[in-house]
Amino acid sequence: MVGFLQRPIVVTADVNLNVVALTAAGLLSRLWRLAYPRAVVFDEVYYGQYLSFYMKRVFFLDGSGPPFGHMLLALGGYLGGFDGNFLWNRIGAEYSSNVPVWSLRLLPALAGALSVPMAYQILWELRFSHCAAMGAALLMLIENALVTQARLMLLESLLIFFNLLAVLSYLKFSNAQHRPFSPGWWLWLTLTGVACSCAVGIKYMGVFTYLLVLAVATVHTWQLVGDRALSHVCVLGHVVARAVALLVIPAATYLLFFYVHLTLLCRSGPHDQIMSSAFQASLEGGLARITQGQPLEVAFGSQVTLKSASGKPVPCWLHSHPSTYPLSYEDGRGSSHQQQVTCYPFKDVNNWWIVKDPGRHQLEVSSPPRPVRHGDVVQLVHGMTSRRLNTHDVAAPLNPHAQEVSCYIDYNISMPAQSLWRLNIVNRESDAEIWKTILSEVRLVHLNTSAVLKLSGAHLPDWGFRQLEVVGEKLSRGSHESTVWTVEEHRYGRSQEQKERELELHSPTHADISRNLSFMARFSELQWRMLTVRSDDSEHKYSSTPLDWVTLDTSIAYWLHPRTSAQIHLLGNVVIWASAGLATALYALLFCWYLLRRRRHVCELPEDSWLRWVLAGALCAGGWAVNYLPFFLMEKTLFLYHYLPALTFQILLLPVVLQHISEHLCRSQLHRSLFGALVVAWYSAACYVFHVLRPLTYGDTSLSPSDLQALRWKESWDILIRKH
Repeated sequence: MVGFLQRPIVVTADVNLNVVALTAAGLLSRLWRLAYPRAVVFDEVYYGQYLSFYMKRVFFLDGSGPPFGHMLLALGGYLGGFDGNFLWNRIGAEYSSNVPVWSLRLLPALAGALSVPMAYQILWELRFSHCAAMGAALLMLIENALVTQARLMLLESLLIFFNLLAVLSYLKFSNAQHRPFSPGWWLWLTLTGVACSCAVGIKYMGVFTYLLVLAVATVHTWQLVGDRALSHVCVLGHVVARAVALLVIPAATYLLFFYVHLTLLCRSGPHDQIMSSAFQASLEGGLARITQGQPLEVAFGSQVTLKSASGKPVPCWLHSHPSTYPLSYEDGRGSSHQQQVTCYPFKDVNNWWIVKDPGRHQLEVSSPPRPVRHGDVVQLVHGMTSRRLNTHDVAAPLNPHAQEVSCYIDYNISMPAQSLWRLNIVNRESDAEIWKTILSEVRLVHLNTSAVLKLSGAHLPDWGFRQLEVVGEKLSRGSHESTVWTVEEHRYGRSQEQKERELELHSPTHADISRNLSFMARFSELQWRMLTVRSDDSEHKYSSTPLDWVTLDTSIAYWLHPRTSAQIHLLGNVVIWASAGLATALYALLFCWYLLRRRRHVCELPEDSWLRWVLAGALCAGGWAVNYLPFFLMEKTLFLYHYLPALTFQILLLPVVLQHISEHLCRSQLHRSLFGALVVAWYSAACYVFHVLRPLTYGDTSLSPSDLQALRWKESWDILIRKH
């Protein structure tokens, strides 16, 4: 103890100066004049509106991806003191003084900067040379499109960062197998799972990198299972550790993103109506303000509004009005001429219905209330017209295969009322379940015809006021979400007389019942809505196809200075893009050649070199494939920036192929020297292109007409080719 006090405490650390230098260069290239331009640049107009929602804690729904990326952008706004007050309605709009532009763009820029040293470390962990690792980092540093994208309030640089972090963490874990279950071993394994979850949490495309890492880890684990030197307990420990770190932790982290997201966004907003009534009621304001204190259990005599659970094509409520169906339709078919029943996308007094016991005449709630249960037969009486919901064997207006739904008018003809409906609670926990406000999802099955009440989604003609058609459809086709309804607003009816009841329907609801949804219920609904919400698939001026990306046959004009010719374009470094594509093709050919030769028992590569070559291809060429090929199957508007994650893996593969050619295909020292000089010249060309395109990357230089024409060399070249 005395000796310990007498000696100084010394901490030693190995510092890789290459990583330090690359980090500094990355920070300089991404952070230099980051707040310029002080204007909305391209998709900043899209992400900015969600950032404002976070600042004001207003709920929103974005179908483009999970919320983690949006939360990181919002974190930048929070650190900069942004209050959310800015109108994100136009690309090129000048930011007001309250918008901390530098802070909003900081996290994407940091992610882009740190991707440079990570590229170095990935190749180093793959056991390639220092020159190859430095080459990969240099390409990441000078790739114009990556620099442009990282300097703006966009998500691609964040996605690339976590993709690379997942790969790097797994490689460090894989290289630490000589010290299994050590703190460092656990750190890198856990970080792999967390990074994969973060990539998925930013954009759904991150799931492909996650699956790639998971596949490589599965192969390595399978090899570990066959290691006879390990005991059964040790093998089991390895398998369980990997399962927890790569399956359980990513799932828990993903749920955590949504938990934070839903905790922050606690207020009602413009996207509420696409969600269920129960979800809306869990938010402050909006529906929660309207429904606060409603009775929970629906009873005979209750006055209710019924909302379609589908929310498509728009959220709407079961509705009726005094107008009747026309005697005949345009196709010559006749109707019942009964009172119209529709689905109306606005709150209205004609949305109110009374739940009536068919065996009694009373339309008010008894004392004590008699709750309605699953399987009960009910009649729905329209509150304002006192007519009962009815369906019969008459074809619906727009869907002749389905039955017309109406409110019955007694014309004293041979068309008796058929107004009995059996209540089927879809999400019941028991057959004696009570019908609950907001919480119960119900299906109304017609007793006489077994047709189910359904929102067809079609818009009625002018005679139906362009409202949505409601039909009766047979149960065999009635399992769709459009056949499910929920009680949104609810009160206990107290008046038997029509005049008094009309006044009651116009009055606000009262009483106090709490109905907070669980987190898992809210998460499940929000995730489902994100996956199924219809995105805008319209063509865009700068949209492109996946084939355009590989050949760099497209670009995007991000921003144009309103007074000078300074501008920002998303435009790739043509030397890097062309070389990366060539390297990918060359790797595939060499891999197939070596595989064929090994099948013939001709092993030209030492075993360790072959395994390194295969692993590099699995992660780099595989990373390119899984981040690029799925876009051919997607029916959405695509842009050049969608290719950047795939390009990053191609850039990692390029120095791998160059080193392989130098070490294994160049047979003499002279050949290696000539090839090395060629590589240096090629890197110099890439640096020169970066310098030439720099004005369009940073947008800080006014360009003359001749400068612009020189930068549009590809257009001039295409015109020259067409002329000849």
